[in-house]
Amino acid sequence: MTETTMGEYLILRNMDEPVPEAAFEAAADGAMEVLRDLVDEGVGIEWVRSIVRTRGDGRIAGTFCHYRAENEAALYEHADRAGLPVTRIDLYGTTLESGAR
Repeated sequence: MTETTMGEYLILRNMDEPVPEAAFEAAADGAMEVLRDLVDEGVGIEWVRSIVRTRGDGRIAGTFCHYRAENEAALYEHADRAGLPVTRIDLYGTTLESGAR
């Protein structure tokens, strides 16, 4: 088996309507199950972390997700199977650290 080169990607996910935390957690659990299925199928994809965006009332408005993947198609396949929105996908760029300037 050859090793697949993985790119680093950031996905912006805007929710059509803000959702309560319980509904979001259920969706996140489902997304992790889909991710495991894809990996089992040989798709090169790995979740790194997500930053949850919330409104003032605490409802979740979306996420910024960091993934490693063989290509953007793998990210769209994951989102489609998991029922997750994809607003935008960008390659991961330079990280700025506090106090770096």
